[in-house]
Amino acid sequence: MRLKQGFDPSRPDIHLGHVVGLRKLRQLQEVGHQVILIVGDWTAQIGDPSGASVTRPMLSAEEVKANAETYMRQFFKVVDKTKTQVRWQTDWFGKFDLSDVIKLTSKFTVAQMLARDDFANRYSAGKPIAITELLYPLLQAHDSVMIEADVEFGGTDQRFNCLVGRQLQAIVGQTSQQVFLMPLLVGTDGVQKMSKSLGNYIAVDEPPSEMYGKVMSLPDALILDYFELLTDVPDEELEEFRLQMASQSINPMLLKKRLAREIVAQFHSAEAAEEADGRFERLFQRREMVAEEVREVSASKLTRRIADRSSSGVGSLPTGQKFTIGAAELAGFLVEEGLAESRGAAKRLIAGGTVTVDGQRVSGKASVGDGTIIRVGGKRRQFFRVVSGGPPDNR
Repeated sequence: MRLKQGFDPSRPDIHLGHVVGLRKLRQLQEVGHQVILIVGDWTAQIGDPSGASVTRPMLSAEEVKANAETYMRQFFKVVDKTKTQVRWQTDWFGKFDLSDVIKLTSKFTVAQMLARDDFANRYSAGKPIAITELLYPLLQAHDSVMIEADVEFGGTDQRFNCLVGRQLQAIVGQTSQQVFLMPLLVGTDGVQKMSKSLGNYIAVDEPPSEMYGKVMSLPDALILDYFELLTDVPDEELEEFRLQMASQSINPMLLKKRLAREIVAQFHSAEAAEEADGRFERLFQRREMVAEEVREVSASKLTRRIADRSSSGVGSLPTGQKFTIGAAELAGFLVEEGLAESRGAAKRLIAGGTVTVDGQRVSGKASVGDGTIIRVGGKRRQFFRVVSGGPPDNR
């Protein structure tokens, strides 16, 4: 059978939510079926309104192409490249003219489109629905016609779009495709489906330590779903996990660490999984600081704003000499290092006690010198060692 699944390169990464369907396609490849992946380089410019409450901004063709380039590499971390056909919507929609659009839209009514929940809800609430959004299900359906799909795969939120494909195939005289809907993977926030636009996703191309850490940040309630949808752990073991979780006879962290190793090994290697596991234990369980986890920061970088306000500034520091920095300098440093999104967020980290200087929580000002260790806690824990040398950075 010809098995179809489409992906819109609206962002550059494929995430674990996509992997749920890709893993099922890989299993079906192994028993002889043909997988056809559709790169939605046209529909991505519109944006799938599934679950959306507002009209989505359109992407440029250049943005879509740049995102799609990463998809080509990431698809084949899961599916077998030798048994996969990749088709770009440009192959057929690039030749569409206005008469083709009119012919396609004439096959469906507005009432049929408003049967879709998100359209119906927005219409009844008086919220805008762009004509381009009404076109999205029709374009996805036309994909099925062009490749003569036997089965279309998608998440449960794709039910309407996939059924439109069935209808269109029947209208043009093809055998209607079957629809295979996969469960939606809840994202790292533990509330909404994993989504690039929501930012609650784990990308398949993330470094092992980041992937491991994000899995460890999942709510305990998601552990079993992730095992079932993303790993090859046998059903017998999963049932044992369920019983252990229900009876509270196991620490959920042990299962989560097993899950994190399984996922990292799948997209990197068993060695990378063990290394990420060891790093997590050092930093988050034993709270050790080892040399390779420490980044160096120059004294001049920390004192840039002091130098701006001082005729003498702070330059090269003799060993043992210290200087004082305030919350403003420290907050600016956290933002520059990407550990806080804004100065306000950085100040909240400092006020919350997640920033320490030589093991002491920062309150107001801190004394810093050559060799001082600055530790930033939270989900993105980092260690910095202050080193002297060089003139003040006055950029």
